[in-house]
Amino acid sequence: MNPRKRMRAVSIIGTVGVPGAYGGFETLAENLVRFGCVSHDDVHLSVFCSTRGRSEKPHDFLCARLRYVPLEANGIQSIPYDIWSMVSAVRHRDDVLLVLGVSGALFLPVVRLISNARIITNIDGIEWKRDKWKGLARLILRWSERAAIRWSHVVVSDNDAITEYVRDAYGADCTTIPYGGDHALATKPDLDAVNGVPQEYALALCRIEPENNVAMILEAWTKVSQPLVFVGNWDKSEYGRNLKSRFQGHPHIHLVDPVYEPGALRSLRDRATVYVHGHSAGGTNPSLVEMMHFGIPVLAHGCSFNRRTTEGKAKYFTSSGELVHGITSMTSDEGARIGENMLEIARREYTWEAVGSAYFRLVAT
Repeated sequence: MNPRKRMRAVSIIGTVGVPGAYGGFETLAENLVRFGCVSHDDVHLSVFCSTRGRSEKPHDFLCARLRYVPLEANGIQSIPYDIWSMVSAVRHRDDVLLVLGVSGALFLPVVRLISNARIITNIDGIEWKRDKWKGLARLILRWSERAAIRWSHVVVSDNDAITEYVRDAYGADCTTIPYGGDHALATKPDLDAVNGVPQEYALALCRIEPENNVAMILEAWTKVSQPLVFVGNWDKSEYGRNLKSRFQGHPHIHLVDPVYEPGALRSLRDRATVYVHGHSAGGTNPSLVEMMHFGIPVLAHGCSFNRRTTEGKAKYFTSSGELVHGITSMTSDEGARIGENMLEIARREYTWEAVGSAYFRLVAT
């Protein structure tokens, strides 16, 4: 380490913790740690982690200090979880708070009052617009978004469409930094993971929620002869259980429980010939940029987020009928061209080297 450099203490707030087992923010936090430990010896990283569901609490992950909070990082407890983390970061006199999400953003004015820390907030998607939030919860999320944009020194979004929304709705500056996806290729495949699924198939992979248009995709596949492997948390909600009961007997549809182990996920992706992406909210979806690195054709919901992520070069649908037409009319030449375009964009825009460099430029400012 260069002794002339001033060490900057940076806290990453708003995730379950590292290493990331599941979730876009957890993957982001882990890869920022990996990048920072190799490339920035003038930064001392800390990551706040939830104690819930952890049998062990290691002191460090790579070069990063892990600090623990005895609350859930998701759901309603995410608000006190993030506030607890911010208070702890201020008490440790950290120089930079990298806040992932807006759960605790209503506390940011207090942080600004009691601390000189630089606040960089990734506001995630436009969370309050998601269908699952109603009434008071939606109102609180909207207030939190407003507070994050008003009281952060730097606002980050993961998609140009969200950046434009921030500028139009709030008249505020916003920096676009997407997710990386090249880590999806870094793991050795676990061939046992593909037992029981066809040799080739279309692949869909997501949380089983209405905004991911799961029913739309499954409805389409009742009219398509190509096999579909759909991976998701089917038993997590009544919505998922109903869909599982309705479609699991269809001869071309294979419903698979969540896959978190990287080698197993790699094997499932390796065998896919088409990727179907139904997300219609949330900005740049990690699962999409990860699959773009596999160089196969993508059929994505035609929302502005997905069009920006794929630079208008995927194939798009907004209904079951459009999806049926998209998959059945796609020629081998068209599919190869889309796959080549997805890989070129992924290698150019969605690598952790590029993402890490962008975040650490903000940290150093």
